[in-house]
Amino acid sequence: MFENLSNKLNTAMRTLKGKGRITDVNVAATVKEIRRALMDADVNYKVAKEITDRIKDEAMGQKIVIAVDPGQMLVKIVHDELVKLMGSQVQGINLKSEPSVILIAGLQGSGKTTFSGKLAQYLKKSGRNVLLVACDIYRPAAIDQLKVLGEQVEVEVYSEPENKNAVQIAQNALEYARKMGKKVIIVDTAGRLAVDEAMMNEIAAVKEAIKPSETLFVVDSMTGQDAVNTAKAFNDRLNFDGVVLTKLDGDARGGAALSIRHVVEKPIKFISTGEKMDALDQFYPDRMASRILGMGDVLSLVERAQNAFDEEEAERINKKIRQNQFSFEDFYSQLQQIKKMGNIKDLMGMIPGMGQAIKDVDISNDSFTPIEAIIQSMTPKERQKPELLDMSRKKRIAAGSGTSVQQINNLLKQFEEMRKMMRMMNRVQDGKMKLPNFPKR
Repeated sequence: MFENLSNKLNTAMRTLKGKGRITDVNVAATVKEIRRALMDADVNYKVAKEITDRIKDEAMGQKIVIAVDPGQMLVKIVHDELVKLMGSQVQGINLKSEPSVILIAGLQGSGKTTFSGKLAQYLKKSGRNVLLVACDIYRPAAIDQLKVLGEQVEVEVYSEPENKNAVQIAQNALEYARKMGKKVIIVDTAGRLAVDEAMMNEIAAVKEAIKPSETLFVVDSMTGQDAVNTAKAFNDRLNFDGVVLTKLDGDARGGAALSIRHVVEKPIKFISTGEKMDALDQFYPDRMASRILGMGDVLSLVERAQNAFDEEEAERINKKIRQNQFSFEDFYSQLQQIKKMGNIKDLMGMIPGMGQAIKDVDISNDSFTPIEAIIQSMTPKERQKPELLDMSRKKRIAAGSGTSVQQINNLLKQFEEMRKMMRMMNRVQDGKMKLPNFPKR
């Protein structure tokens, strides 16, 4: 997510690392590199110039504290300016009316239908009764796609396959939702080009007919500067309420997406980071700025863990750890919980300092596959008692899992080290093991 921008900004700010003080010369050189990094990442030129001018003015006006070196101070200044660029405060969606109507708009292929399904699940988790509405009457199989997504998230989909009037479908869906007691309606519309007058007139007519409480513009973060121009054209016609950035898990320069907030003066409300239905996050400007600068995003990591982990299962595992009974069966269960949290590389990037460390490392969710295959090839008794695994059993498991005996030995070693660490932590928690007394300063 914004990997190229992150790398280039960190490279630019190395100019000041280790410097004793800020001067006109070293600040000018650093700010020039920051501006180049922003523009290389597809940030609008005017936006890049404006933000770097503010960074320069702020840096030259700082009285550097002795304990903070100029490089650290500049990181904070750049962080604060990125937060301002992206909107300062988190912005939720308006769900005050009943039923609340959310209109989804955007270009063809921007990910509107997938986002509609994700948003339906996101709102359903908060206890709202949601209805998805299929108003894309042009794209082949668009209605079928929405129905498939509706089944995945267990949300009803309203459609009229034979009706080719998007305005009428939306109005009928609103009437149906009121009759059925639906609290939120998400209207998925056809992708359209801003230059297509007829299509723009149609979505404007849909908006006028159903008067949505929220209109969201969905934009593919990989489309570059065209995304900014398109957002402006859509906003001029629809006056939308917020922006949704999709495909942030791709190899995107990402800067254009950051420019949208500044150009159309509308907040970014959601970001989508994968194909899975739970790969949707509310947009927090301060957290995103921290991630871009390689400072991590612990709060989002904790929130994902809270959403993914079942409390009863967590308590059961904790009890087994305390009783020194943690098994491969439990380990496998924990792997499945972790996978629910999203892309592994994205998760690791949320840990402070890890973003730069793994920038050139290819980490896939498939990394767990050999481990899962080994555990699944064990008998229930072997999972509970790994010490039973002699050479004969290891060869059988290796053949069944498509791995090698060496891989099994490595897994057993790592698993035993993990169990030792768990035992040590339990002894500390129970007060049976005293930590060393360090001299007071």
